[in-house]
Amino acid sequence: MHHSIAAIATASGVSSISIIRVSGDGALEIARKLSKRESLAPRHAYLTSLYNTKDELIDQAILIYFAAPNSFTGEDIVEFQCHGGMIVAQEILDTVVNYGVSLAQPGEFSKRAFLNGKIDLTEAEAIAKLIEAKSVDAAKILAKQLKGQLRDFVEESREALLRALAYSEVMIDYAEEDIPEDIMDNILEQLDGLSMQIEKIVDASHRRRGLIEGFKVAIIGKPNVGKSSLLNALLSYERAIVSDIAGTTRDTIEEQIRIGSHIIRLVDTAGIREAQDTIEKIGIERSLSSVEEADVIIALFDGSRPFDEEDDKIVSLIESLEEKHCIVAINKSDLEQIFDRTMLSDFGPVEVSAKKGFVRLTQKLEQLLDSIGEGEELMLISARQISAVSLAKIAIQEAKVPLINGELEFFSYHLQEAVKAISSISKPYDSEEILDKMFGEFCLGK
Repeated sequence: MHHSIAAIATASGVSSISIIRVSGDGALEIARKLSKRESLAPRHAYLTSLYNTKDELIDQAILIYFAAPNSFTGEDIVEFQCHGGMIVAQEILDTVVNYGVSLAQPGEFSKRAFLNGKIDLTEAEAIAKLIEAKSVDAAKILAKQLKGQLRDFVEESREALLRALAYSEVMIDYAEEDIPEDIMDNILEQLDGLSMQIEKIVDASHRRRGLIEGFKVAIIGKPNVGKSSLLNALLSYERAIVSDIAGTTRDTIEEQIRIGSHIIRLVDTAGIREAQDTIEKIGIERSLSSVEEADVIIALFDGSRPFDEEDDKIVSLIESLEEKHCIVAINKSDLEQIFDRTMLSDFGPVEVSAKKGFVRLTQKLEQLLDSIGEGEELMLISARQISAVSLAKIAIQEAKVPLINGELEFFSYHLQEAVKAISSISKPYDSEEILDKMFGEFCLGK
């Protein structure tokens, strides 16, 4: 059995090309057996016939050999680029396995790249997220991480903490010597600056997480204001039932659509009102839960009906959502307007209509999503990264008290915890089990 792994690296389904990737010390030998070629020069593309273990022709394909250590994994890698579709690709993979190669586990190629020092964990996580990017802005952020933006921040922060730690050790070892009086002030200033930087990064990461995961947009309003009509119009098909009967939508309906350069999760909620029906009450509770989880709220009002207590409850709800992005729209603008617009003057409402279209609303939503994506702040792309910098900040804060009190041993202890936490973003001290769990979330072939 070779210490080599293989997988189909392209998505399943009908396509023009499929790629089978083999990595490990047996990759070159496998390539020679399938292609019947004696020699293969690194980084040369060969148009060659491929044969199975029975010497039967499988396909004519492109064969590329990447010699270690100049490959993604740092090992010998061979890629077979065959005609698309699962039959040919699967037959090549089966042949490779018959020659003693193991099937790769999800993320095993990237894990080998990490263990061989070709990438760090910031780059590994960026690769995984880039595959699932939900916006152009997300792709740009992740590309920066692949270039080492987050790694550079980690290294700079680690160096700053180690300098402070070194000052502490000097003061412990040479307590009787004349130490400059401003050393403690300099250390506190450095730690405060790093804490503020971490807080800013964590805040920006929470605020912009929808760029990576896809923004969740909830449509709310009292019954029969046109929420389902809006959902159907944005989807361009009849996904939700539309009727004049209040309370028709009794559960949340979630669909994924593209708005500008963003892929969003659009949620149509049950009309919010005082309900007596048990099922409708459950639907309203789920609506309120969707509001809590959403990144953006679209509050819809009916321009053809007077402003009433149910509308007032919607206004109170959106006023309470200070940290949410909210768009207010007055629907049914093609009908006679009797709605009191002054009640919504603070929200800058946009007028829409199912008959005339919701273009103005989608344009406003696109502008809002684009504005969230703006900014050059470094962004943390996973809960693991956010947790690591948050733990580092806590350790830094805990280190300041003993520093001020002159308890330098305790100060050094907390600072070492901060160094360990911040370093774990790119090169953790975690066990093999933790690495298996993290890389196991990757797709096959990566």
